[in-house]
Amino acid sequence: MRILILMRNFVPGYNQVVKGEWNVAGIAYRAYDLEGKTIGTVGAGRIGKLLLQRLKPFGCNLLYHDRLQMAPELEKETGAKFVEDLNEMLPKCDVIVINMPLTEKTRGMFNKELIGKLKKGVLIVNNARGAIMERQAVVDAVESGHIGGYSGDVWDPQPAPRDHPWRYMPNQAMTPHTSGTTIDAQLRYAAGTKDMLERYFKGEDFPTENYIVKDGELAPQYR
Repeated sequence: MRILILMRNFVPGYNQVVKGEWNVAGIAYRAYDLEGKTIGTVGAGRIGKLLLQRLKPFGCNLLYHDRLQMAPELEKETGAKFVEDLNEMLPKCDVIVINMPLTEKTRGMFNKELIGKLKKGVLIVNNARGAIMERQAVVDAVESGHIGGYSGDVWDPQPAPRDHPWRYMPNQAMTPHTSGTTIDAQLRYAAGTKDMLERYFKGEDFPTENYIVKDGELAPQYR
């Protein structure tokens, strides 16, 4: 949804309607087709894999960077290509989606230097954590046009203060961390919590993907 909102320049079009205006050219000059664009996900865990599966019907060129390469059958299913070197992948992308956990290694990872390596006009969607981005570096790059649009549900800090600069930078589509607060998601949370408690009291292990920390250490998928 966020990719499409940025790609089709949706927010300015919506704002025109609310203001009673009608200027198609004012929207179309920044609106593009998703088909044929190169989309890269930084992180291909559960969310990254689901993203690649959902993007396939749009006819995009799909790339992904992660510590581990996906199984060959999943690569074939999605048509996504593994890029081991992040610095090699980033300049190729029209859209970058961030789907990795926040760790000491990833905190502030997208700083001025790394953003400078991106294609001019790149669109960025942050599905992960706000602190992965260097706050002012994002603002400066959006205002200069180096980042063509930025969308995220996550902030640093949260709740975001009234004067947080991401609220006021141009070409953004930010929301107040609502992605996990649908009624359906809450039902899944409740069912998952019930399952984990039942496993705990029975002395059973949790499914591997449910661990963040195990035996005092980060689970393998987060290292």
